[in-house]
Amino acid sequence: MPKVRHASIQWGTWSSGGYTLYNNIWADGTTYEIMLWMNKTGPVGPLGSFQTAATVGGHSWNVYSGSNGANQVFSFVRTGNTDAGTVDIRAVLNWIRSRGWYGDVTLSTIQFGYEITSASGGRDFVTNSYSASAG
Repeated sequence: MPKVRHASIQWGTWSSGGYTLYNNIWADGTTYEIMLWMNKTGPVGPLGSFQTAATVGGHSWNVYSGSNGANQVFSFVRTGNTDAGTVDIRAVLNWIRSRGWYGDVTLSTIQFGYEITSASGGRDFVTNSYSASAG
């Protein structure tokens, strides 16, 4: 079971362009990619097909599952955008396991990032704070 419990993030947001801000969690090396989409704007969408709506890890999500050809991807798209938040990563990973989508896994990496699909005139994507804590 993963030792990292929470990831806390705060960032700036914009009302135009196409982008997503997310936590990216890798389990069992790069076998499983779990994307926690905290803010989604414009014509960007998750990989795979819609599976279910869920409230887990302190947020309400629309959950998608698919493969990019190299690994299995689970995308948790928050039902409402936010510019800050704390996510219980352990709860999300346990929820995936409870659905039978994978067995026991080892947490490999936690990342925070931006996927930018369009930014007319450019944007300054700034992360104000980020932390991950064990517990």
